[in-house]
Amino acid sequence: MTKSNLTEKLLKVREQIQPIKRDGRNPHFKSNYATLENVIDAVTEPLKDNGFLLMHRGINNEHGMCITTELRHIDGESISTDIPLVLGKNDMQGLGSAITYARRYGILSLLNLPTEDDDGNDAVARTSVPQSGRSTEVSKATKNVVTKWPS
Repeated sequence: MTKSNLTEKLLKVREQIQPIKRDGRNPHFKSNYATLENVIDAVTEPLKDNGFLLMHRGINNEHGMCITTELRHIDGESISTDIPLVLGKNDMQGLGSAITYARRYGILSLLNLPTEDDDGNDAVARTSVPQSGRSTEVSKATKNVVTKWPS
C-alpha cells in the first residue's frame, strides 16, 4: 500500500467516527473529558471495518518512557506516534494515569479527532513547576512527540 492509499483508508475511517462525547468528569478542574474507554469505543468499529488494528506498546527511546500508538492495516502499512509518559506521582497510580493519558492522546492525535481534553490542564500545570531540572526534560519530551509515516 502506498502513502496515498493509507491516507485514503484513514480518511474513510475518519468519516465513520461519530463525535466523541466527554463522558468523564474532573472534579478538581470542574471539567469534562472523553475517557479512554469512550475514545476506544468510538474508533474500534470504523477501524475494524476498514481493515485497521489499533495497538499500544510501551517503549523506551531518546525521549524516555513512551507509549507507542499504532494503526496497522491488513495490507501491512502502519502509522504510529510515540507519546512520552509524564508521571504526576512516582507510583503505580501515577504510571497508570500516564499510560491512560498517552493511549488516549495517541488515538486522538493519529486520527485527528476533535475533543477538548480539559483534564489535561493538570498535566500542563505539573510540567510548569521546576523539580530538579525535571520540567526541562518534560518540555523536551513533549516538544518531540513524533508521528511516523511509512517510507
